[in-house]
Amino acid sequence: MGEPEKELKQFAISQIQNAKDPIQKLRFRCLSRGAAGIKGLSRVFRIFDKDENLKLSFDEFYNGIQKYGLDVSEKEAKESFDYIDKDKSGSVNIDEFLNALMPTLNKSRLDLINQAFQNLDTNGDGVITVEDMKGVFNYDQHPEFISGNKTRDQIFTDFLKTFEMDGHVDGKVTKEEFTNYYAGVSANIDNDNYFDLMMRNAWKI
Repeated sequence: MGEPEKELKQFAISQIQNAKDPIQKLRFRCLSRGAAGIKGLSRVFRIFDKDENLKLSFDEFYNGIQKYGLDVSEKEAKESFDYIDKDKSGSVNIDEFLNALMPTLNKSRLDLINQAFQNLDTNGDGVITVEDMKGVFNYDQHPEFISGNKTRDQIFTDFLKTFEMDGHVDGKVTKEEFTNYYAGVSANIDNDNYFDLMMRNAWKI
């Protein structure tokens, strides 16, 4: 899991200045923090949405970006905000904005992600937990397990943290979190065949 994440961060950083529009630039800034970077921004936006109407003013939007720690100027933030606020209402819908920010997945990649999730979700409840991992994830050759530094369950928990964002760790990974993670990884892979091979090797699809 470590290499795709590292490669994605490096790729995103290299692409920020080449972005075609404000949304793409903000997308790469989020992905420079890892595949879960966009979802992390989503959590911050929801905190700033005090009245829970799923809408943010520009001030709330910009404050959320600053709180998340992205290196975005007020001018860049305004360009991103205006790009979504096409009707000039002075507010943006959080879900619509995040959908625009998320890298797109073609059908073949989305199908692979769904298959991988189903393989991991052994009890079919729509959430991956430590219990699900016990029958799927091979921990015997993990260096920390061999050395005795970590137990099987600790290794599983660490693995699940890969898909969770910015300290929000509950030991569970939803399908949305899993899909969003691989949408981020996908942004760094141009070749469908390579993405297919990576997913099949990782999850024995």
